[in-house]
Amino acid sequence: MNSINDVKIIDIPKVHDERGFLAVIEKNTIPFAINRVYYLYDVPSDSFRGGHAHKEQESVIIALSGSFEVLVDDGKTKKRIMLNKPNLGLVIPTQIWREIDNFSSGAVCLVLASTTYDEAEYIRDYEIFKSQLLG
Repeated sequence: MNSINDVKIIDIPKVHDERGFLAVIEKNTIPFAINRVYYLYDVPSDSFRGGHAHKEQESVIIALSGSFEVLVDDGKTKKRIMLNKPNLGLVIPTQIWREIDNFSSGAVCLVLASTTYDEAEYIRDYEIFKSQLLG
């Protein structure tokens, strides 16, 4: 079972010259094969996204623009992480609850996922999430 200690920030390699920055995701930048990419944008500042855990999917969340906070929860410990740099990715392993909120104006949240969409692998009820951790 994964814990809050398995949630980590990774550096996305970047190149800089007089034209600006270029961030590159290739080869082993992400600790899993990417099977789905999606992004959130124009999220009202008083809204939140997420509110679930995954049985199989691993994710990397990147703030491409603006900022937002990610609450991660392993059922015992909760941690709030601010994402506001496009060269940093938050790795969320399986079985970790996540909620994303406090979106700044113009924020774009990119998610790289290890699986394609399958509703059956989501855990959307927090009480069920906690009960599954107890076995």
